[in-house]
Amino acid sequence: MRKHYLDNIRWITVAAVVIYHVFYMYNAEGIQGVVGKITNMDVQYQDLAQYIIYPWIMIILFIVSGISSRLYLEHHTAKEFVKSRTNKCLVPVTIGLIAFQFIQGYINAGISGGIEKTMAGMQGNAPAPVIYCVCAIICILSGISVLWYIQMLWLFSLALLLIRLIDKDRFWKVCARTPVWVILLLVIPVFGAAQIGNTPLIVVYRFGLYFFVFLLGYFVFSHDEVIERMKKWFFVFLIPAIGLGIAFCIVYFGENYADNPVYRSLLFLAYGYFASMAILACMAKFGDVSNRFTQWMSKRSFGLYVFHYLGISVVALYLAKPGLIPPLAAYLISAIAGFGGAYLLYEIISRIPVYRWMVLGITKKKS
Repeated sequence: MRKHYLDNIRWITVAAVVIYHVFYMYNAEGIQGVVGKITNMDVQYQDLAQYIIYPWIMIILFIVSGISSRLYLEHHTAKEFVKSRTNKCLVPVTIGLIAFQFIQGYINAGISGGIEKTMAGMQGNAPAPVIYCVCAIICILSGISVLWYIQMLWLFSLALLLIRLIDKDRFWKVCARTPVWVILLLVIPVFGAAQIGNTPLIVVYRFGLYFFVFLLGYFVFSHDEVIERMKKWFFVFLIPAIGLGIAFCIVYFGENYADNPVYRSLLFLAYGYFASMAILACMAKFGDVSNRFTQWMSKRSFGLYVFHYLGISVVALYLAKPGLIPPLAAYLISAIAGFGGAYLLYEIISRIPVYRWMVLGITKKKS
């Protein structure tokens, strides 16, 4: 039977990502690559939304990806798994960059001023064709943007196949007996994993943390027995998650939560982990439902993830940054553009043969 709560976690989390990026675009915490503060407020209390959402959104997505990988491999071969992951994850972040996402890269470069700085620095030192080629490369690479998640997911999927060859389900079967108290203590290795494999410049690439929680999803949380225990004791995850979330917001509000040392702190990781566990347990207990609305949202969650940032950044660059609209309108229009633009682009591109494969990894069967 299909686990509808996983589908619901996925689309709800992606919707939270969209909301997060709206506030992130106009943050007052000094995070680079965005428009930044557009209000005259001394303190932007709306920025609390970022502190509430950011620590857990990617942790839960990688956990769900690990669970989904296990469920897929129970009914498909390793070759089919690689083909599916390649179409869905690798193609959009390689061929898709040239086919479509360079547009996102151009907008990103416009917000950060990357193209202007590059052209100013190379003016007089290189011929025009070279300058244009460099700017084109910047746009293409900047187009990765939010696609770093599926980029890492493809790498993790390949590594998982090697682990499966060694494990042969021995460790996976042992993990079926994982009690609730062990799940609580797993916050310790999660903290440890978050201290390694962090790239210094592009801070979203946290290989240690995300690979570890991806494996937790595959080995531990893919077991129905484990999920049943978590459902019975959901409050032991929910109560600490609420308390840790409040503490995190109080302690770190105003600091750059997306970089070192905050994103490696025990409080950040404890909140992110327990919030993810609470989401998993509560959705398994209360959110394992399916109706027309949840099916519609679930079917389009990947398209929402891939396209949402374009609408937000277009509004930010051409309306909010020049001050053509008031701050409140900037937030509202950005949210509308994030959701509405993403759904519109998905409905159009998903219907174009070949092109839908290049941009979304959708094959003829719309896998």
